[in-house]
Amino acid sequence: MTSKIALITGGSRGLGKNMALHLAKAGKDIILTYNTKQEEAQQVVATIEALGSKAIALQLDVNDISSLENFIATVSKTLQEKWNTSTFDYLVNNAGVGATIPYTEATEEDFDRLLNIHFKSVYFLTQKALPLLNEGGSIVNISSGTTRFCNPGYSIYASMKGAVETFTKYLAKEVGARGITANIIAPGPIETDFNNAAIRSNSQLKERLSSMTALGRVGEANDIGGIVAFLCSQEGHWINGQRIEASGGISL
Repeated sequence: MTSKIALITGGSRGLGKNMALHLAKAGKDIILTYNTKQEEAQQVVATIEALGSKAIALQLDVNDISSLENFIATVSKTLQEKWNTSTFDYLVNNAGVGATIPYTEATEEDFDRLLNIHFKSVYFLTQKALPLLNEGGSIVNISSGTTRFCNPGYSIYASMKGAVETFTKYLAKEVGARGITANIIAPGPIETDFNNAAIRSNSQLKERLSSMTALGRVGEANDIGGIVAFLCSQEGHWINGQRIEASGGISL
């Protein structure tokens, strides 16, 4: 039986790494991207291969919109060389950066960078990837709980994630004829190295955020990866066009 293949952006660490490992444990093969962390990405590849799945890491800077065309050409070539196929099954738009920027201090440069990374690259990478995506496949975009509850300093970040949430509903409508689903996961506070490990390195912030959730703790990467794997499965395929908040019940 031919293996299903998932393309995950930003898969070298944090949430992306966890998503890749959950999908590999579910028997999927993985193409993951990294920006600068090549060594970490190769370690993820080795872990996936130890689980019995195939994997490869490709470089991608989602801030460089002009590079997307060449990246998709590289994906196409990789599919042919490593899997002897021209298509893949799941696209997970996860790559991103954290930035706590007070609104009064935000610059146009900040705005454009987060626009490219969190919205424009998702919009156009998905568009360019669609010809390679199999009928009946799945697209999972990653948003943030901060589109529903406000965290000071996140006005640019959350605005771009809000744009992706709207886009995801339109995407589901427009690719549905091919049997492809599109959903968005909105994690709450997660203790990873994201945004310079803002939660992990600040015990007071971690305690405050934990007290805001119904489950009494902040999230871990392992709380998110399994949800992505579920959406990229036949069992989760009837869920479509949905924003799924995975936050432990914060600010209820």
